[in-house]
Amino acid sequence: MKIGLLDSGVGGLSVLREIRRLLPGAHLHYVGDSAWCPYGTKSPGEIQGRVFRIADYLLDRGAEILVIACNSATIHAVGALRAVYPLPVVGMEPGVKPAAERTRSGVVGVLATEASLAGEKFHQLVSVHARGVRVITRPCPRFVDLVEDGLLEGAEPEAAVDEALAPLVDAGADVFVLGCTHYPFLRPVIEKRIPRGAEIVDTGAAVARRVASLLPAGIPPEGRGTVLIETTGPAGRLSELLPKLLPEMVETAETGAVKWS
Repeated sequence: MKIGLLDSGVGGLSVLREIRRLLPGAHLHYVGDSAWCPYGTKSPGEIQGRVFRIADYLLDRGAEILVIACNSATIHAVGALRAVYPLPVVGMEPGVKPAAERTRSGVVGVLATEASLAGEKFHQLVSVHARGVRVITRPCPRFVDLVEDGLLEGAEPEAAVDEALAPLVDAGADVFVLGCTHYPFLRPVIEKRIPRGAEIVDTGAAVARRVASLLPAGIPPEGRGTVLIETTGPAGRLSELLPKLLPEMVETAETGAVKWS
C-alpha cells in the first residue's frame, strides 16, 4: 500500500512520522512544496493549483491514499480533490473539538497560519464544537519559516514562541492547539512556555489513525515499507534538514527533488 503525502514544505513530515510509527509496513511518498512555501500567505487559488499539481504527481507514481498534511491546503483544496480523485483523501483540521473538551478554564488558544484561520472550515469548527468556550486565535507565520530554516531551538524560536503565546497565556488559555503541521517541530520550545498543567493538542496522530482505518482488510501494519521524501526546492537543503526533523529516518529514507513530467 502506497500513501502519498503533500505539504507546503517540511512541516508535513510531522504527520509522516506519526503514520510511520503506526504503519511501518506502508510505503510512504512525501512531497514538500518548499519552492512555494509558505502556503499560509498565499491566495486560495494559488494553494489549490499547487496542491492539484503535486497530487497528480503522487498519483502518477502509485499513491493509493492521499494525505494533505497541511492545514492551509486542506482548507482550500481538500473538497475539490475529493470531488475529482476516486481514492481516499485525508486532510488536516485544527483540534478545536478535543481542545474544547479538555479545557478547564474555558479558554482555548489556537496557533495557526493566516490561511487556516481565515477559512470557513475553521469558523465552522469553532461554531459547532466550541460553544461556551472562548477560542483565541494567533497567526504564527514566523513558525513556518523557523522550521523550514531548521531553527528548532535557541534564542530566535524562543522569542517567536514567547510573542505568539503571550496574549493567549494572559487570557487564561489552558489548552493550546497546534494548527499547522510545521508547529509540532517547535513543541519542545512551546511546552516550556505554557502554564503548568496546560495541554497541547496536535492532530498528527489522529490523522495516522484515520489513514490506518482506510487500509484494505488483510494489509498488515508490520514489516518495513519504503520512505521517499521529495521537495520542490533544493534537494541539498532537504538533506540538511532531515537529521534535525526526522533523525530516526536519516539512514532509511530516500530523498530527492521533484522532477515534473
